[in-house]
Amino acid sequence: MQKMMSHMRSAMEKYKMISAGDRVAVGLSGGKDSTAMLVALANIRRFYPEPFELVAISLDPCFGGEETDFSPLQKLCDELGVEYIIKRTELGKIIFETRNEKNPCSLCAKMRRGALHDAAKAAGCNKVALGHHMDDAAETFMMNLLNGGHIGCFSPVTYLSRKDIHVIRPIIFCRESEPARICRRMELPVVKSRCPADGVTERESMKQLLSGYEKKYGDIRSKIIGAMQRKGIDGWGYENEKD
Repeated sequence: MQKMMSHMRSAMEKYKMISAGDRVAVGLSGGKDSTAMLVALANIRRFYPEPFELVAISLDPCFGGEETDFSPLQKLCDELGVEYIIKRTELGKIIFETRNEKNPCSLCAKMRRGALHDAAKAAGCNKVALGHHMDDAAETFMMNLLNGGHIGCFSPVTYLSRKDIHVIRPIIFCRESEPARICRRMELPVVKSRCPADGVTERESMKQLLSGYEKKYGDIRSKIIGAMQRKGIDGWGYENEKD
Protein backbone atom coordinates (compact mmCIF):
# COMPACT_ATOMS: atom_id res chain seq x y z
CA MET A 1 0.00 0.00 0.00
CA GLN A 2 2.83 2.43 0.80
CA LYS A 3 4.29 2.05 -2.69
CA MET A 4 0.94 2.75 -4.34
CA MET A 5 0.27 5.71 -2.07
CA SER A 6 3.71 7.12 -2.91
CA HIS A 7 2.99 6.85 -6.64
CA MET A 8 -0.40 8.45 -6.13
CA ARG A 9 0.93 11.34 -4.11
CA SER A 10 3.57 11.97 -6.77
CA ALA A 11 0.90 12.16 -9.48
CA MET A 12 -1.41 14.28 -7.33
CA GLU A 13 1.35 16.80 -6.63
CA LYS A 14 2.92 16.89 -10.10
CA TYR A 15 -0.42 17.49 -11.81
CA LYS A 16 -2.02 19.51 -8.99
CA MET A 17 -4.99 17.14 -8.78
CA ILE A 18 -6.19 18.10 -5.31
CA SER A 19 -6.76 21.52 -3.76
CA ALA A 20 -7.87 22.39 -0.25
CA GLY A 21 -11.64 22.09 0.16
CA ASP A 22 -12.16 19.72 -2.77
CA ARG A 23 -14.99 17.22 -2.56
CA VAL A 24 -13.85 14.27 -4.66
CA ALA A 25 -16.19 11.64 -6.08
CA VAL A 26 -14.44 8.31 -6.55
CA GLY A 27 -15.87 6.29 -9.41
CA LEU A 28 -16.13 2.96 -7.61
CA SER A 29 -16.83 0.30 -10.22
CA GLY A 30 -16.11 -2.58 -7.89
CA GLY A 31 -12.98 -3.61 -9.80
CA LYS A 32 -9.56 -3.91 -8.21
CA ASP A 33 -8.30 -0.57 -9.56
CA SER A 34 -11.03 1.70 -8.20
CA THR A 35 -11.32 -0.25 -4.93
CA ALA A 36 -7.61 -0.04 -4.14
CA MET A 37 -7.59 3.63 -5.20
CA LEU A 38 -10.44 4.43 -2.81
CA VAL A 39 -8.66 2.79 0.13
CA ALA A 40 -5.42 4.59 -0.72
CA LEU A 41 -7.16 7.99 -1.06
CA ALA A 42 -8.94 7.44 2.26
CA ASN A 43 -5.52 6.93 3.87
CA ILE A 44 -3.85 9.81 2.03
CA ARG A 45 -6.52 12.31 3.09
CA ARG A 46 -5.46 11.85 6.73
CA PHE A 47 -2.12 13.57 6.15
CA TYR A 48 -2.32 15.30 2.76
CA PRO A 49 -1.45 19.02 3.09
CA GLU A 50 -4.55 19.99 1.05
CA PRO A 51 -7.60 18.82 3.07
CA PHE A 52 -10.27 17.16 0.93
CA GLU A 53 -13.45 15.10 1.24
CA LEU A 54 -14.30 11.79 -0.40
CA VAL A 55 -17.54 10.37 -1.76
CA ALA A 56 -17.69 6.96 -3.47
CA ILE A 57 -20.17 6.49 -6.33
CA SER A 58 -21.06 3.19 -8.03
CA LEU A 59 -23.07 3.11 -11.24
CA ASP A 60 -25.09 -0.04 -11.76
CA PRO A 61 -25.81 -0.78 -15.46
CA CYS A 62 -28.25 -3.50 -14.30
CA PHE A 63 -27.05 -5.98 -16.92
CA GLY A 64 -29.72 -8.54 -17.71
CA GLY A 65 -32.24 -6.42 -15.83
CA GLU A 66 -30.72 -7.40 -12.47
CA GLU A 67 -29.35 -5.08 -9.81
CA THR A 68 -25.73 -5.63 -8.78
CA ASP A 69 -25.05 -6.48 -5.15
CA PHE A 70 -22.74 -3.72 -3.91
CA SER A 71 -23.12 -4.57 -0.22
CA PRO A 72 -19.41 -5.53 0.15
CA LEU A 73 -18.46 -2.06 -1.11
CA GLN A 74 -20.99 -0.45 1.22
CA LYS A 75 -19.31 -2.23 4.15
CA LEU A 76 -15.87 -1.10 2.99
CA CYS A 77 -17.00 2.53 2.69
CA ASP A 78 -18.54 2.37 6.16
CA GLU A 79 -15.21 1.14 7.55
CA LEU A 80 -13.33 3.91 5.75
CA GLY A 81 -15.78 6.60 6.84
CA VAL A 82 -16.61 7.45 3.21
CA GLU A 83 -20.09 8.39 2.03
CA TYR A 84 -21.33 5.85 -0.53
CA ILE A 85 -23.85 6.40 -3.31
CA ILE A 86 -25.27 3.75 -5.66
CA LYS A 87 -26.84 5.00 -8.88
CA ARG A 88 -29.01 2.44 -10.68
CA THR A 89 -29.26 2.90 -14.46
CA GLU A 90 -30.66 1.16 -17.53
CA LEU A 91 -27.37 1.21 -19.44
CA GLY A 92 -27.31 -2.55 -19.81
CA LYS A 93 -30.71 -2.59 -21.46
CA ILE A 94 -29.97 0.42 -23.68
CA ILE A 95 -26.62 -0.88 -24.92
CA PHE A 96 -27.32 -4.57 -25.36
CA GLU A 97 -31.06 -4.73 -25.94
CA THR A 98 -32.50 -1.46 -27.25
CA ARG A 99 -29.55 -0.52 -29.45
CA ASN A 100 -27.94 -3.97 -29.69
CA GLU A 101 -24.51 -2.41 -30.23
CA LYS A 102 -21.96 -4.57 -32.08
CA ASN A 103 -19.13 -2.58 -30.50
CA PRO A 104 -20.70 -1.56 -27.19
CA CYS A 105 -17.66 -0.42 -25.20
CA SER A 106 -17.28 3.09 -26.64
CA LEU A 107 -20.93 4.06 -26.23
CA CYS A 108 -21.18 2.42 -22.83
CA ALA A 109 -18.09 4.27 -21.57
CA LYS A 110 -19.47 7.58 -22.83
CA MET A 111 -22.85 7.06 -21.17
CA ARG A 112 -21.26 5.85 -17.93
CA ARG A 113 -19.06 8.93 -17.78
CA GLY A 114 -22.06 11.20 -18.25
CA ALA A 115 -24.05 9.42 -15.55
CA LEU A 116 -21.09 9.50 -13.15
CA HIS A 117 -20.49 13.21 -13.72
CA ASP A 118 -24.17 13.97 -13.09
CA ALA A 119 -24.16 11.88 -9.91
CA ALA A 120 -21.00 13.63 -8.71
CA LYS A 121 -22.48 17.08 -9.27
CA ALA A 122 -25.67 16.05 -7.49
CA ALA A 123 -23.51 14.96 -4.52
CA GLY A 124 -21.85 18.38 -4.38
CA CYS A 125 -18.50 17.19 -5.74
CA ASN A 126 -16.20 19.35 -7.84
CA LYS A 127 -13.83 16.55 -8.87
CA VAL A 128 -14.18 12.96 -10.04
CA ALA A 129 -11.37 10.44 -9.51
CA LEU A 130 -11.08 7.59 -12.00
CA GLY A 131 -8.96 4.46 -11.57
CA HIS A 132 -6.93 4.57 -14.78
CA HIS A 133 -3.37 3.33 -14.23
CA MET A 134 -0.18 3.45 -16.29
CA ASP A 135 -1.07 0.33 -18.27
CA ASP A 136 -4.42 1.90 -19.24
CA ALA A 137 -2.65 5.04 -20.44
CA ALA A 138 -0.14 3.14 -22.57
CA GLU A 139 -2.87 0.96 -24.06
CA THR A 140 -5.01 4.01 -24.86
CA PHE A 141 -2.06 5.71 -26.57
CA MET A 142 -1.44 2.64 -28.75
CA MET A 143 -5.13 2.14 -29.53
CA ASN A 144 -5.37 5.76 -30.71
CA LEU A 145 -2.24 5.33 -32.82
CA LEU A 146 -3.05 1.99 -34.44
CA ASN A 147 -6.83 2.30 -34.75
CA GLY A 148 -7.31 6.04 -35.20
CA GLY A 149 -4.02 7.11 -36.73
CA HIS A 150 -3.41 9.90 -34.21
CA ILE A 151 -1.18 10.47 -31.21
CA GLY A 152 -3.05 11.09 -27.98
CA CYS A 153 -4.29 9.78 -24.66
CA PHE A 154 -6.59 10.73 -21.83
CA SER A 155 -5.16 13.48 -19.61
CA PRO A 156 -4.04 13.22 -15.97
CA VAL A 157 -6.44 16.11 -15.24
CA THR A 158 -9.34 17.19 -17.45
CA TYR A 159 -11.68 20.13 -16.92
CA LEU A 160 -15.21 19.58 -18.21
CA SER A 161 -16.58 23.07 -18.77
CA ARG A 162 -20.14 21.91 -19.50
CA LYS A 163 -20.29 20.15 -16.13
CA ASP A 164 -17.90 22.52 -14.31
CA ILE A 165 -16.07 19.54 -12.89
CA HIS A 166 -12.49 18.24 -13.01
CA VAL A 167 -11.69 14.61 -13.77
CA ILE A 168 -8.49 13.39 -12.08
CA ARG A 169 -6.60 10.10 -12.39
CA PRO A 170 -4.53 9.62 -9.21
CA ILE A 171 -3.10 6.17 -10.06
CA ILE A 172 -1.58 6.95 -13.48
CA PHE A 173 1.92 6.30 -12.06
CA CYS A 174 0.86 2.87 -10.76
CA ARG A 175 1.23 -0.32 -12.75
CA GLU A 176 -1.81 -2.55 -13.09
CA SER A 177 -0.24 -5.12 -10.79
CA GLU A 178 -0.16 -2.73 -7.80
CA PRO A 179 -3.92 -2.40 -7.07
CA ALA A 180 -4.37 -6.10 -7.86
CA ARG A 181 -1.70 -7.01 -5.31
CA ILE A 182 -3.21 -4.70 -2.69
CA CYS A 183 -6.68 -6.19 -3.13
CA ARG A 184 -5.26 -9.67 -2.61
CA ARG A 185 -3.12 -8.81 0.39
CA MET A 186 -5.75 -6.70 2.15
CA GLU A 187 -8.59 -8.99 1.05
CA LEU A 188 -10.52 -6.02 -0.31
CA PRO A 189 -13.95 -6.66 -1.84
CA VAL A 190 -14.09 -6.88 -5.63
CA VAL A 191 -17.46 -6.94 -7.38
CA LYS A 192 -17.16 -8.89 -10.63
CA SER A 193 -18.45 -7.09 -13.73
CA ARG A 194 -21.44 -8.78 -15.32
CA CYS A 195 -20.92 -7.03 -18.65
CA PRO A 196 -21.37 -9.45 -21.57
CA ALA A 197 -18.32 -7.90 -23.29
CA ASP A 198 -16.03 -8.18 -20.26
CA GLY A 199 -12.65 -9.68 -21.19
CA VAL A 200 -13.19 -9.64 -24.96
CA THR A 201 -12.59 -5.95 -25.67
CA GLU A 202 -10.14 -4.13 -27.94
CA ARG A 203 -8.31 -3.01 -24.80
CA GLU A 204 -7.69 -6.60 -23.79
CA SER A 205 -6.20 -7.28 -27.24
CA MET A 206 -3.91 -4.25 -26.87
CA LYS A 207 -2.85 -5.44 -23.42
CA GLN A 208 -1.72 -8.73 -24.94
CA LEU A 209 0.07 -6.94 -27.79
CA LEU A 210 2.09 -4.73 -25.44
CA SER A 211 2.94 -7.66 -23.21
CA GLY A 212 4.36 -9.40 -26.27
CA TYR A 213 6.45 -6.35 -27.18
CA GLU A 214 7.92 -6.18 -23.67
CA LYS A 215 9.66 -9.50 -24.21
CA LYS A 216 11.86 -7.78 -26.79
CA TYR A 217 11.80 -4.08 -25.90
CA GLY A 218 11.56 -4.14 -22.10
CA ASP A 219 9.17 -1.93 -20.13
CA ILE A 220 7.44 -0.41 -23.15
CA ARG A 221 4.56 0.97 -21.08
CA SER A 222 6.88 3.16 -19.03
CA LYS A 223 8.62 4.25 -22.24
CA ILE A 224 5.30 5.37 -23.75
CA ILE A 225 4.42 7.37 -20.61
CA GLY A 226 7.90 8.93 -20.57
CA ALA A 227 7.55 9.98 -24.21
CA MET A 228 4.16 11.61 -23.54
CA GLN A 229 5.63 13.49 -20.57
CA ARG A 230 8.67 14.73 -22.50
CA LYS A 231 6.50 16.01 -25.35
CA GLY A 232 3.70 17.28 -23.13
CA ILE A 233 1.06 15.29 -25.01
CA ASP A 234 -2.49 15.89 -23.77
CA GLY A 235 -1.40 17.48 -20.51
CA TRP A 236 1.17 14.83 -19.53
CA GLY A 237 4.08 17.30 -19.40
CA TYR A 238 4.86 18.95 -16.08
CA GLU A 239 4.42 22.69 -15.61
CA ASN A 240 7.57 24.74 -16.33
CA GLU A 241 9.29 21.61 -17.67
CA LYS A 242 11.48 22.31 -20.67
CA ASP A 243 11.78 19.92 -23.60
